[in-house]
Amino acid sequence: MDVRPGLDSAVAEVRRAVRAALQALPEGATVIVALSGGADSLALAAATAFEAPKRGIRGVAVTVDHGLQDGSAEIAATAAATAESLGLSARVVRAVVRAGGGPEAAARDARYEALDALAREVGAAAILVGHTLDDQAETVLLGLARGSGATSLQGMAPVAEREDGCRILRPLLEIRRATTHAACAAQGLDPWLDPHNADPRYTRVRVRETVLPTLERELGPGVAEALARTAAQLREDAEAFAEMIDEIIEDVVEHAEAGISLSVGALAANPAALRHRLIRHVVAAEFGQSLTRSQTLD
Repeated sequence: MDVRPGLDSAVAEVRRAVRAALQALPEGATVIVALSGGADSLALAAATAFEAPKRGIRGVAVTVDHGLQDGSAEIAATAAATAESLGLSARVVRAVVRAGGGPEAAARDARYEALDALAREVGAAAILVGHTLDDQAETVLLGLARGSGATSLQGMAPVAEREDGCRILRPLLEIRRATTHAACAAQGLDPWLDPHNADPRYTRVRVRETVLPTLERELGPGVAEALARTAAQLREDAEAFAEMIDEIIEDVVEHAEAGISLSVGALAANPAALRHRLIRHVVAAEFGQSLTRSQTLD
């Protein structure tokens, strides 16, 4: 246990999670900490500032100003100043949110584009983001409601490997949102309360403020943890299926004049779950398209 006399248990829990995530990185690496100024990212930044120097890792806190709210520049500047007071380098980056799609998705895309650009600039080995167990539960519940299938229900991975070599790390995926708030309070940190996080016009907010609390009240505590466990189990299943596909793909794919084709006989010899994944895998690899379940069945 990392609970020393005088060390708040919430602070210790967040630090342990961050320490475990940083263990996978080489000494001397640089990491980006995505800092909105909210409790989750602020607790993450504080823990990174404490743990990173122990491994000779440089932490750079990056606050992305989307320019979507009045006073966003001041909010971003305050977050950056807090990061510097914790011992991190800090940057504020202005992001351009493009029109099209939902506002949440557009802002998320703009945010990751800005983080990716800075990660390339500083040669970061990883980008740390503050998604919690509550965020994971909300993601799984939204996927379930939309009938999005197992891929969506896998939620967010604690480690996402990318082709550019810069990983996305989510150290707080097993930590409740209440813990990050408690960690901030224990360290005298004043998180920013994003009004969008309480706006019922957003589906995720309704899930957070109404749906999950109702499930907890009617079914008993532990719903969020159960949803997060479901996501972890489905990611394990997906990894197993991916290995199976790698092993048998050459047996079911036939080269044709117009490209490739799938052997009906070879497909039929496999269970439905694997058969559908093989079809989706080939279509995605050859045409860059994602098939729905109904398309796969057709």
